[in-house]
Parts: sequence; C-alpha cells; structure tokens
Amino acid sequence: MSETSPRLRAELEGVPTYKPGKPAAADGPVAYKLSSNENPYPPLAGVMESALAAAGSFNRYPDMACTGLMAELADRFGVPVSHIATGTGSVGVAQQLLQATSGPGDEVIYAWRSFEAYPIITQVSGATSVRVPLTDGEVHDLDAMADAITERTRLIFVCNPNNPTGTVVRRAELERFLDRVPSDVLVVLDEAYREFIRDPEVPDGIEIYRDRPNVCVLRTFSKAYGLAGLRVGFAVAHEPVAAALRKTAVPFGVSQLAQDAAVASLRAEDELMGRVGSLVAERTRVVEALRGQGWTVPETQANFVWLRLGDRTTDFAAACEQAGVVVRPFAGEGMRATIGETEANDIFLQAAEAFRKEL
Repeated sequence: MSETSPRLRAELEGVPTYKPGKPAAADGPVAYKLSSNENPYPPLAGVMESALAAAGSFNRYPDMACTGLMAELADRFGVPVSHIATGTGSVGVAQQLLQATSGPGDEVIYAWRSFEAYPIITQVSGATSVRVPLTDGEVHDLDAMADAITERTRLIFVCNPNNPTGTVVRRAELERFLDRVPSDVLVVLDEAYREFIRDPEVPDGIEIYRDRPNVCVLRTFSKAYGLAGLRVGFAVAHEPVAAALRKTAVPFGVSQLAQDAAVASLRAEDELMGRVGSLVAERTRVVEALRGQGWTVPETQANFVWLRLGDRTTDFAAACEQAGVVVRPFAGEGMRATIGETEANDIFLQAAEAFRKEL
C-alpha cells in the first residue's frame, strides 16, 4: 500500500482554526457563557411554533431558493429580491464572497484585530490577507486601509460595529473612505451587530449600498434575533454580487427550520427591539461600572465589551471562569465579554473589580 497522501491545496497549510466561545462547564463552577455574543433571551414569539411545524418535514429538502425568507427580507428592507442572498450565518455568506472575488495572487484588506474568521476564509480562498492595525482608540483606521489598496485588492471587510472591540465607523469617515476605493473593489460592510447601535452618526449600510454598486452588506439572525443555533444570515448587494453569492451557495444550506424561524423573527421585531433595548441598557451599566473600577473601555455599540489586557489576558479569563462566567480571551491582546443576563453581568463585574485590585 502506498504511503503517499492525497495532494491537498498548499493554501491550507497553517490555516488557523476558528475558536468558538468556550461553553460553560457542565460539572464546574461556571454558570454563564459570555464568550460567544449570544442573545440570552429565548426565541421570540411564534419562532418555536414555526420551528416545530418545520420539524415535521425533516424528511424533505428545504426550499433551496429561500423564497419566503427572501420575500420577507426584500419587503423589510425595501430592496429588490434579486439584491438578496442567504447563507449559513453571515460568516457563511462572507466565505461565499471570498469564493466569488478572490484567489491566489489577490489581496483582501481588513482591520486587525477584527472578526477572527476573516484571516481563515481569506487563506482558504488562496488570497493574501492585508491586516491594517486599529487606531489607538480601537477603531478602524480607514485612511490606512485606503492607502493599503493595490491593483491586487479584490475585497475589503469593514466590520461595523467591530468584533471584538465594539467600536464603530461613522458616516463621514465611511463615505470619505468609500470615495477612495476603486469601483472594481468590493467593500463588505459586516453589520452582524447592527441592531445594537445607538449612535445616530453610524450609517445603516443598506442605505449606503443603494448608491454604491461595489458595497455589499452582511447581516445575521444569530445575534439580536437569537437564532445562533440555526445558522442563517444574508447579504444585500447589487445584482451582479448577489447573483454570484447565489452561485457559490451550498445547495440547501439554510434549513427550512431556519428559514421559517427567521421569517417569524422578522414579524416579531417590536418584541425584538424591546429585548435589544434591555441589552443596550445593560451594556451601559456594565461599561459605566468597568470605567468606575478604573478600566479603559472603548465605546461599544455592540452586545459586548472589550478590555485590552496584553499579557494579562489569559489570567483575567481564568479569574472570570473561576468566578462563574466564561469570557473570550485573545491571548496577548485582550478580552471580549458578551452582555448577558443581569446575574452573569454582575458576576463578571465582580471578577473584573477583584482582578483590577491586583494590578
């Protein structure tokens, strides 16, 4: 028998593994998971009913075209159905965008630190990552990102709000940046946390896209809508880009359960926004408490907070876990903690206060 292994793509060498948020230990002291930016609330009214109804047809393939969901999204956002594409969460759609635009010899620009999937999906596509450091205020340096554009640039990610720092890009700076981007370079506004924004100067990406054919907007049902376990996201883009996304989609990738639950969630947006409002109020409380303890906390418009801890990051995460909450450490850089249940947030704040006193 030959000992030669099948030949695989060289681009896969050294691809970093995506690290999901650590779950709460079933048999340990940890009671709350604040590591994955999940919505702590149960499904919205009508969602469970739609899911149970869909479960009765698991022996059938889902609607591959996501007809009902696409129509609902088109109506909700006032865009043509032909400008929408769905996928397995916004990260799934982001990977499709790389497949549609970038390969060996091409470059993809994004801020760093930003969403940790960007370097993974870029490397898998065979393209080269161009990471542009955040400013000292933990915000996208859009001028530096524009300066980094070359003839090889095919796609630029702008995560707004940025994961994991929670910071935002405002309208004037975004418009100025977009004016500098060549029309044949796709700019992806990743708005996974859009519903949590309260800063009026942060533009809605869907309004930006309308007059700019090289802008694509990513949204998800995983965060504010609370459907993280069902994996459904979507893009809004002009027809050539949206059509390319539909071509690169995994057939039947979005389950019927996910489609029906997403439609039900869109129809329960009044209740949704009430929940989001409660989480935003908790966010304010947590940020103010941390600053009162002496921490430097960037202004966050997402459902999480960021502390830059450097080489104390893993120690801080361990202290939180010992106290009863799991946070998301980025070794050597900082920590992200989701805004969760009030009880979880209180434990996190107590752990942060105790750790601060040891510094």
